[in-house]
Amino acid sequence: MNLKKNPDQEFAYGSGQINPTKASDPGLVYEVETEDYLKMLCAEGFDSRSLTKISRRNITCLERTEVKDLNYPTMTTFVPPLDPFNVTFRRIVTNVGLPNSTYNASVVPLRQEIRINIEPETLSFGFLKEKKSFIVTISGEKLKDGSLVSSSLEWSDGSHSVRSPIVAYSIQP
Repeated sequence: MNLKKNPDQEFAYGSGQINPTKASDPGLVYEVETEDYLKMLCAEGFDSRSLTKISRRNITCLERTEVKDLNYPTMTTFVPPLDPFNVTFRRIVTNVGLPNSTYNASVVPLRQEIRINIEPETLSFGFLKEKKSFIVTISGEKLKDGSLVSSSLEWSDGSHSVRSPIVAYSIQP
């Protein structure tokens, strides 16, 4: 893809061929429940009546989850152009790899326009299906209007590599 022809190319990850062998043994997974999607749709302005109709359960929209807070691998946010920004993403991963494993975080590539902090930088698991939470904070002085900056968080235990795209953009939708 050509950045000049496709400025939103960063949002096209996932298209293409998968490796079934690696997909069957991912190491870590980000789990999202139906309730999480319904809370996100409430925050996006869907009314309780519409959500009750499509979900076939009584939805009241008392709890709301912003899109950026959905437990997805991708962490993306709009930042107002030319303003300093500081955005926090909270995520939870589940160990589906080896019972006793330790994953170390790295950010690839490091970008000048944004600072990325991962807390904690190491996740140690003692058993399968164990969940661990972490926080990713991205900050910067400013992004030019119409710009997009991307990087990735990679969790690795030496045999598994779990990639999570991180995108900050000031492109008006």
